[in-house]
Amino acid sequence: MSLDSVTQSVDEAVSGFFEPIAKWLGEVVFYTVPVGGTDLPLIVAWLVVAGLVFTGWFGLVQLRKFKLAVDVVRGKYDEKGSTGEVNHFQALTAAVSGTVGLGNIAGVAVAVSIGGPGATFWMILCGLLGMATKFVEVTLGVKYREVHADGTVSGGPMHYLPKGLAERFGKNGKTLGKVLAVLASFLILFFGLFGGNLFQVNQSYAQLVSVTGGEDGALGSSAGALFFGILIAALVGVVLLGGIRSIANVTSRLVPAMAGIYVVACLIVILVNITAVPDAIASIVEGAFNPEGVAGGVLGALIIGFKRAAFSNEAGLGSAPIAHSAVKTKHPASEGLVALLEPFIDTVVVCTMTALTIVIANPASWGEARAGEDIGGVTITSDAFETVLPWFPYILTVAVLLFAVSTVLTWGYYGLKSWTYLFGRSRASEVTYKIVYTVFAVAGSLLTLQTLIDMADAFLFTLAVINIIGLYLLAPVVKRELGSFLEFVRARNAGQDTGDDEDRESAKTTV
Repeated sequence: MSLDSVTQSVDEAVSGFFEPIAKWLGEVVFYTVPVGGTDLPLIVAWLVVAGLVFTGWFGLVQLRKFKLAVDVVRGKYDEKGSTGEVNHFQALTAAVSGTVGLGNIAGVAVAVSIGGPGATFWMILCGLLGMATKFVEVTLGVKYREVHADGTVSGGPMHYLPKGLAERFGKNGKTLGKVLAVLASFLILFFGLFGGNLFQVNQSYAQLVSVTGGEDGALGSSAGALFFGILIAALVGVVLLGGIRSIANVTSRLVPAMAGIYVVACLIVILVNITAVPDAIASIVEGAFNPEGVAGGVLGALIIGFKRAAFSNEAGLGSAPIAHSAVKTKHPASEGLVALLEPFIDTVVVCTMTALTIVIANPASWGEARAGEDIGGVTITSDAFETVLPWFPYILTVAVLLFAVSTVLTWGYYGLKSWTYLFGRSRASEVTYKIVYTVFAVAGSLLTLQTLIDMADAFLFTLAVINIIGLYLLAPVVKRELGSFLEFVRARNAGQDTGDDEDRESAKTTV
């Protein structure tokens, strides 16, 4: 029996067993209600409302403290002797690598095909709102992180939910928090294996095959798929062995490189078509408030834009705090401010550049997609670049590979922290996880397992329900932490002795 027939049999068997479960779960998690002639997924509304609430609660922190966030990333407010494993920049790039990926390339193209150019406007707005949510969850991640005897750090919703709720609400809060922590760990672990690993490898392999001669090319065979999977698995396994320091060292180079390549390519297309820029911007603004040919009109464009942004930047899902918790700092809110830059980079910059490039280039495939034809998002984006850069599919392939590898690495770390929370931090436990994760990377080039990937998406957004409830309950803690850090910043700027000693503690958070 050939490898192709084996993998096809596995795909069919998995789909046949899990498809009913995935379908039911998707209908529950992504339940929609008819609003103004279109369907509104309640989970998207849940994420957007959280962004609105936290934006108001913290007084537009994403705008007022944007410059301060940049200063923190630059190391202006670093303190000697801070507990942690990586610096602010490395923590940011590690977290960004988990969100910036194929969704920014393919997903945005789908959004502007369904919702028109106006979806871009709402996507940007949702990204700005998500900055406030990200600030809150990451501040909590650092506040309630666990520092182990060997100096390594564990954080995320599996830590701040039980600790924070116990601190605020006593015994009942502790019980609720533990239940939520176990659920959060399982949901993150499942998505990490399928959405953050297998799917990324599968799609990057597909793009690589498409530019190397297709199924008849050098990598189009089962042997080529297996070779690619083993290569990625080996790379991921080696980096994972080094922990967050190793991952951060890689992502701190990969993320700027891949973002730089992609943004420069976008700018080339935009500059070549510079005379079309005013009309493109006008179509984005006009399309946001007066869209034509979009189901549900303005509300339809808004929902599509919000949906793309919410799925892209993962604000409120509880994943990013795992990476940010490893930062070297004595002030949790300092990393919360750094984290608010994440949705800005992912959605406001990268997603918007993709959308603007497509609108300006106006490739034929985009028009066909808007007319209802089933055309892949990567194809539309690639065609937009190809109008100016005929060789761009090769560059896009490099970008896709970089996006995929960095995402696999970051989700490998997220999954590890979830695994060790559930099964313990013993060496045997960690090695077992790393073997399982690398095997999934190999399988990614051979299998699609689309049904399990659909389940993983549903699980990840189920996490948002759990996580955001916790964020609402613990928001007063975040407000106190922000006040503590801003007091430190004022003292540092005034040249006062801020006491860079290892005994400094954050402001008390009992409310």
